[in-house]
Amino acid sequence: MAGLQAGDQAAVQELAVRYGPRIQQLAMRHMKNREDAEEVTQDVLLKVHKKIHAFRGDAALSSWIYRITFNTAMSRLRQNRAARAAAQERDRVEALLESNSEQVRAPKEPADWSAMPDEQVMRAQLRDALAAAVRELPEIYRAPVVLRDIEGLTTEEASTRLKVKDQTLKSRLHRGRLMLREKLDVFRSGLSLHRPTPTPAY
Repeated sequence: MAGLQAGDQAAVQELAVRYGPRIQQLAMRHMKNREDAEEVTQDVLLKVHKKIHAFRGDAALSSWIYRITFNTAMSRLRQNRAARAAAQERDRVEALLESNSEQVRAPKEPADWSAMPDEQVMRAQLRDALAAAVRELPEIYRAPVVLRDIEGLTTEEASTRLKVKDQTLKSRLHRGRLMLREKLDVFRSGLSLHRPTPTPAY
């Protein structure tokens, strides 16, 4: 204890030798894999070294160290679950966007729109433009737009899926919709199928 509090490197080494294997054994019970358990062990040893002045001696040093080990393992497990959930949500949204883009993607051969009414042509072009615009949105805005406006989830359902507050989701959804509106501005006053030929100046 005196050596650790004085910053003695020999005491730090003794700490690792004496408690390292026990810390790793306890970490393995929670982490279930050696790599994570080893990282938890290193984190715990570093925390003990840095926080040794906070140890008041109310319990045995080993009990204090094992409590730090448990808290560190639980924190890492939460981080791992959150990372996996975020990755799964990202993959799901990307798959959904890909599916939607496949449905509205123009065929490889140019479609013959000559016999279609202008309104139908405009709708077809709007679908293509909308799919492209959604794909171009930053992910932080794309996910709320997809969940609310494509999947039809409620604000509460979407915010729960993305693990954000309702107000945060509403703010991102609003921004995403504004960005889409800007990208699709040409359709607001009706699509011009043929750009007007400029009137020559005389």
